[in-house]
Amino acid sequence: MFSSASAQEPKNTDPGTRLLDRDRSTLAFNLRVLDWACRKEVPALERLRYLCIVSSNLDEFFEIRVEPQRALEAGAPQVNHAAESFKALSSSVHALVARQYSLYNDELMPLFEKHGIRIISHGDRNPAQRRWVQQYFEREVRPLLLPVGLDPAHPFPLVANKSLNFIVRLAGADAFGRANEIAIVKVPRVLPRLIRLPDRVAGRGASFVALSSVIRGHLAALFPGRQVGQFSQFRVTRHSDLAVDEEDVKNLRTALRLGLQHRHYGQAVRLEVSAGCSEYLSQFLLKQFDLPGQALYRVQGPVNLGRLTQLIDLVDAPKLCFPPHIPCYPTQIAPGVSIFEQLKKGDILIHQPFESFDGVLDFLREAVYDPQVLAIRQTIYRTGSDSALMDLMREAVRRGKEVMVVVELKARFDEEANINWAEALEAIGAQVVYGVLGLKTHTKMLLITRREGRHLRRYGHLSTGNYNLRTARLYTDLSHLTADPALTADMADVFVHLAGQSRLPRLNKAWMAPFHLHRRLIQKIDAAGDSAAGGQPGRIVAKMNALTDEALVAALIRAGQKGASIDLIVRGACVLPARVPGFTDNIRVRSVIGRFLEHTRVFYFRCGEVEDLYLSSADWMNRNMMRRVELAWPVSDPAQRQRIVDECLVAYLHDGVDAWDMLPDGTYVRVTPIDRFAAYGAQAALVDRYTDADQSRRVKT
Repeated sequence: MFSSASAQEPKNTDPGTRLLDRDRSTLAFNLRVLDWACRKEVPALERLRYLCIVSSNLDEFFEIRVEPQRALEAGAPQVNHAAESFKALSSSVHALVARQYSLYNDELMPLFEKHGIRIISHGDRNPAQRRWVQQYFEREVRPLLLPVGLDPAHPFPLVANKSLNFIVRLAGADAFGRANEIAIVKVPRVLPRLIRLPDRVAGRGASFVALSSVIRGHLAALFPGRQVGQFSQFRVTRHSDLAVDEEDVKNLRTALRLGLQHRHYGQAVRLEVSAGCSEYLSQFLLKQFDLPGQALYRVQGPVNLGRLTQLIDLVDAPKLCFPPHIPCYPTQIAPGVSIFEQLKKGDILIHQPFESFDGVLDFLREAVYDPQVLAIRQTIYRTGSDSALMDLMREAVRRGKEVMVVVELKARFDEEANINWAEALEAIGAQVVYGVLGLKTHTKMLLITRREGRHLRRYGHLSTGNYNLRTARLYTDLSHLTADPALTADMADVFVHLAGQSRLPRLNKAWMAPFHLHRRLIQKIDAAGDSAAGGQPGRIVAKMNALTDEALVAALIRAGQKGASIDLIVRGACVLPARVPGFTDNIRVRSVIGRFLEHTRVFYFRCGEVEDLYLSSADWMNRNMMRRVELAWPVSDPAQRQRIVDECLVAYLHDGVDAWDMLPDGTYVRVTPIDRFAAYGAQAALVDRYTDADQSRRVKT
């Protein structure tokens, strides 16, 4: 399927001292996302969307990867390399944020104005607009605001993570004759961050006012009898990784629910203020949040760019967005024919979002309403708060099926939704378990047991992505439906292991973390290297979201130095330096950033004439290999395997539009096609392919 490099003498790998910094690589990924916001050929509102995605990514980076200042100063053992590396990375993050706001102010806002879309500041409003905004403030905003003047009886209030707030310095005396000069105004999350002006005062086009601008223009009304001097909006980001000692809790669900109540008030790690915030107020806030100067970000605009995604929904301008993508129904599923009967003839692959997740829903729906189906088992990692799939599981319970779900309560930022689903399913009689103590259950699988004559037969669904209908329209993933007895038996054994925590039997086909996935991957990588060293083809092509596990990196370097030809398609962080002379000459690293978020995990190995292809729920990170329950499973059918190679590997290796190649110093350069008229984008080509397939099927029917 792929060509192979010639063999060469192995060299000393010494990977530990030559790997790239993970956090710097994460920042490089966000620069590649930001590039989409900079492209003039991208529709204006989509450019804004990418800008907001970078802001959301940076929020999560600060919340998870940056340790609180207090822990750093204490030299706490849990402080990881990421926290230390971030100190050196701080100037680069500041530069990235400055680029974001420069793009927002200098390009996007003027571009929106050309299309009749304006966000009008307080100083630019005409008298009619000011009257309307004042009425809106008095009616909708002021009743929800409660200014807090600071004094010994009113200490600095608790400020929630990523919430909008104002700090105000007041002149004059308060009602009791005291000169308490600092006040805080917390802005409730229930208030919309953008408000559309009615047509009668908006003028031509669509005009909006930002909530922060509305409050800023009426701060004086909140402090009668005082003079408002210095003021600024501010936003604090807090460390938000839930830390629960699983060895010391009796009920993990209860402990996590209690932890969620405190997540919004963890230790501060970043402070954002308006660019014009005075030195006095900024230093006051830094002291309150116990933050060093490098944690302060002065921004030329709203302190939360991510909330501007509301503008995309508030504006009816299809020409400023991508054409709507409507995925086709899975091409390998015949509508109106039992999916169980189709699976008896062979496995089914669904390539999302080019094909619809509806195929998976129909598979489960058929099982729920089939009286011959006796049991349904499923893992739940991220389903979202509104899930048709979970509704089907509840219907299955009501219809008397034996329903068992493995709910991952520690799925980051989805903990509350998962706890709610677990409680709802338990309440109606489903068997709910929470996986293995100390591990996250990250594998995605659905197993159905059906009576057929005198025998019971299993049907399974394995996926590289989550059971989430929203992300299924935005993420590239592979769903694998199968009736393979060996593979479904492996799935059954894994479910028994997760529920009973009994010893895992030897699996037939699947590899499972944390038991043998890591070791088997290293063995496959080493085998490809040995094959190349022996003069036989040795080839590895792996697609994943991140590559940070040092043992896997070391194995890849060994294999490359033995002559194996290695292509890595890594969307995000990658610590392996590519094409370093005398070190990683045979290893190429590519990142593809497109309209859809790349999420498929596909691993191809060739040793001599033997080719193996695996799908997986796991990235090549230490946490996936050692601290999560993950599965990798082979695709054996030659036609299905070739389809995956063509669509998920070859297409991306030939992408000349959305691909970035890593240089030996760890930086990335966007691929420039030799012929711009023949430029090939993998995602766009797949959209066209499946659109054509769908139209062809419609014509035939």
